[in-house]
Amino acid sequence: MRIPPRWLLCLLLFGATTLCFLDRQVLSVLSPEICQEFQMTEQDYSYVTNGFLISYALMFFLGGVLIDLLGTRWGLGISVLIWTIASALHAVIRTPFQMGAARFLLGAGEGGCFPGAAKAAAEWFPQKERALATGIAIGGASLGGLIAPPLTLYLHGYFGWRGAFVATGLFGLAWCLLWFAFYHWAGRPTLETTSPEAKKEAEESPQTFSWRAVLGLSLGRFLFDPVFYFYMFWIPKYLKQDCGATPEIIALTGIPFLAMGVTNIIGGVASDFLVRRGVPVLSARKWVMMAAAGITLASAFVPLFKGNAYVAIFLMSMLMFGHGFWITNFVAIVSDHFPKNRVATVMGISGLVGTIGGLLGNTAIGWVADNVSFVPVWIVSGLLYPAAFGVILLTIRKGRKGTYHENRA
Repeated sequence: MRIPPRWLLCLLLFGATTLCFLDRQVLSVLSPEICQEFQMTEQDYSYVTNGFLISYALMFFLGGVLIDLLGTRWGLGISVLIWTIASALHAVIRTPFQMGAARFLLGAGEGGCFPGAAKAAAEWFPQKERALATGIAIGGASLGGLIAPPLTLYLHGYFGWRGAFVATGLFGLAWCLLWFAFYHWAGRPTLETTSPEAKKEAEESPQTFSWRAVLGLSLGRFLFDPVFYFYMFWIPKYLKQDCGATPEIIALTGIPFLAMGVTNIIGGVASDFLVRRGVPVLSARKWVMMAAAGITLASAFVPLFKGNAYVAIFLMSMLMFGHGFWITNFVAIVSDHFPKNRVATVMGISGLVGTIGGLLGNTAIGWVADNVSFVPVWIVSGLLYPAAFGVILLTIRKGRKGTYHENRA
């Protein structure tokens, strides 16, 4: 049976987001040895990691704009090539400053990943399949986060820490070759053909740019992105400090990311199912996001089980379970709501604002944890997704013809 080209593209997008999260975490896994070799203090290490965050925030926006200008093929391909080169350059650094420069370049490349994935889904998939395609595409991030520690340690065991960076660079190079080969073979996106379905999709696609919607999506990300960064950066520390978790228990923190990966896909299936059943597209996305926001309330109950790491990890998994439903449909709304030549730009703007929220939230978490406790952080983390959903309800609405179409598939 012949696989439609659009689904092969979806697998390549899955591979790109997998590499995105894998490459950014290699340094985290290897940091004890690298910091010791270069005699880096914790403050030195924070400067190195901030290099990534700053360029990632800036290029989330600029990368989206460039992808809209260059097109998906070249825009996303160049982004992956840049961060592939940056990953390999980690193997030849000799000073902390050089490491920071390599991290800055890595963030500059990775900033274009998710805007590119969203644009590709908008170009290649009709609305009745778009949420599922988006879920598969961004679901690679979960796999990357899950496999990064064991794979990095395996590569380190055979090739040393420098060789581990070279290996991940080779993975990225292989992806780039497959990407450009695919576009050479498949040609233009399916929805750019003259088929009846493509014509119907073109007629129903939005033609105007709504700044109110951009503001709503960006404010939403400003609220919920800090929760995701909290889960990425602080969970092991919390489990060790407040729950007395052993390294074996801390290793289970991959479970929440696995839960997110599953619901990235299920969330797409759910809203696409509603669309096929006749529910308006925007309503289908919102119904799933409302349910997801309700699930994330579980995070607020973590402090009630202080000392019980297993229950804490279960509740964390519930939030990430909800996040998977949420983020797939959030990205699908961007793809549905804006002209295809602006999708990556909007993803970039919202991603920039979300990363700024993450930087501010990360700073606030450190102060609150030092001066109060983690309790307020957990409570707020359980409330931010419902708050973000309220923003989405107020700002993303059916508009006049050409702004958003509540079409039935």
